[in-house]
Amino acid sequence: MSRLFQTNTIRKVRDLGGMWDFVTVPDGEIQLESLQYRYRLAVPGCWETHPELLTYSGRGVYRTKVTLEKRTSLRLIFKGVSHTANVFFDGKPVARHYNAYTAFDAVIRDVEAGTHELAVLVDNSFSEASSLHVPNDYYTYGGIIRPVMLEEIQELFVERISFTPLKNLTSETETETESEAGQQSAGSWQAEIRACVRYPALSKKHTQVQLDTRLTATIAGQTLELGSVSLQPGETASVGGIFSMDQVQSWSQENPALYLLQVLVQIEGQAAPVDDLVERVGFRTVTTERGRIQLNGEDIVLQGFNRHEDHPLTGSALPLPLMAHDLQLMLDMGASAVRTSHYPNDERFLDLCDEHGVLVWEENHARGLSIEQMRNPNFIWQCEQVNREMVEQHFNHPSIVIWAILNECASDLEEGRVHYKRQLEQIRAMDSSRPLTFASHHREKEICFDLADIVSCNLYPGWYGDEDPGELCDAARGWADAAGGAGKPMIMSEFGGDGHYGLRDPNRVRGTEERQADIIEANLQAYTSREYMSGMFIWQFCDCRVTEGTGWLLARAGTQNSKGIVDRYRRPKLAYEVVKKYFRGKARL
Repeated sequence: MSRLFQTNTIRKVRDLGGMWDFVTVPDGEIQLESLQYRYRLAVPGCWETHPELLTYSGRGVYRTKVTLEKRTSLRLIFKGVSHTANVFFDGKPVARHYNAYTAFDAVIRDVEAGTHELAVLVDNSFSEASSLHVPNDYYTYGGIIRPVMLEEIQELFVERISFTPLKNLTSETETETESEAGQQSAGSWQAEIRACVRYPALSKKHTQVQLDTRLTATIAGQTLELGSVSLQPGETASVGGIFSMDQVQSWSQENPALYLLQVLVQIEGQAAPVDDLVERVGFRTVTTERGRIQLNGEDIVLQGFNRHEDHPLTGSALPLPLMAHDLQLMLDMGASAVRTSHYPNDERFLDLCDEHGVLVWEENHARGLSIEQMRNPNFIWQCEQVNREMVEQHFNHPSIVIWAILNECASDLEEGRVHYKRQLEQIRAMDSSRPLTFASHHREKEICFDLADIVSCNLYPGWYGDEDPGELCDAARGWADAAGGAGKPMIMSEFGGDGHYGLRDPNRVRGTEERQADIIEANLQAYTSREYMSGMFIWQFCDCRVTEGTGWLLARAGTQNSKGIVDRYRRPKLAYEVVKKYFRGKARL
């Protein structure tokens, strides 16, 4: 199960999840046909869940069999492989991809009926080839960590859909009754809908011709003509436009109204559509005006958590019940938002946020990199790729209200500023409907706030220093204003302190649950009382595993980041009730 709704009604889709063969392999060339598979591992899953592979870092090969009843063309979709994947079909390479947290595909045309072998060489090791997956304050698990889907495609297929809701400014003002119900008056919403259709080429020995196609979309009871396009083999084209929507409800935190958007593609001369794709969308706008963040024109304050995809039983491959449990715990504390620290999250978790009206700050995968690390020759293209894939793949989630980049990297240096500018401009060119930000810990040395729409600060008063949270917050506002952030919304993107589950002491020494609760209370009391604050994200929701054998270990007992409000098994600490008091005590704006 890759999404929480059916993504196709015409295209035949199969989930390849299950038990796959697995073997670890050394560096260098490998011969797939000579491998002796030793294990049977779950897909999706992390190999660290096997008792013999608890700390294994390196390469391994997964293998499964795929049986086809008839000759067809295939599209394999890997939702996440950590962190580098080389995919082989019947021994031949068909795809290569870097980065654990975004999806990629492989199209294989004209496959004969029968049984075929699918193999994936996975590498989670640290090397110069990987600029983003480095020893860090979280763990780089190994394996096929997210679902794998097998699609049977015809001549062409809809690769993706982009849906941008637009408020129709020419419509009459909605009535008070309609606003309270979340129902917009007829014609008050528009949407820009674009569909990308792809016509893969066959092998050179086959003949292909130009195809004339027509694309239509259905949403909220309306049928829309997206347009027509002629494609040559190997081409991809985008068609669409701006359409008025009749009698649709706004997506909001209180009323997260969702609509299925289906795009159909038909080849001229054929009676029936040859392919379809379904997305789930919502009508809402996100703006930053008057120094605040607005959802559908109303000021909001984001109150929530930073969350890592990490669990002691499953690693980074959380199944749906554990994702839902995480979200329910956050909602129980009164949270209205979550930050996907520090990488794009599993689509199913984003689907849950869509359904529950939880607002999402999603960011690319680059955390705590020094300028020396950013000079890695792979850094630019690997960031460009993860940015593009994050935005293209998660564009339609109404819950995502902020895109972010480069957490705690070299935004205090002119050389680093070049990277921040490039990446923010890349994302803004792809999506101008959401504000952009990055989380900085450079205090008065920050020089990139003028590039972002929201200024965001990672500060830890009470833990890494003895500053008063309110005074430090006011100082941060001043630093941001002086660094080009004047008039922009401000978010406290990280704050907190260690609390080891079960370590309780009335002396309230560092690391106790009592001391953590005190730190969280002092911070929340300061931030919730300041009118200029547009958001606050506690570090962090749950404890997580960190890389062993690095500088992080010196401050991370048991290779754990223990700043979670719940521990790794989701057991609440004393700070849980403190968070609930402040998040539930404030009106959910």
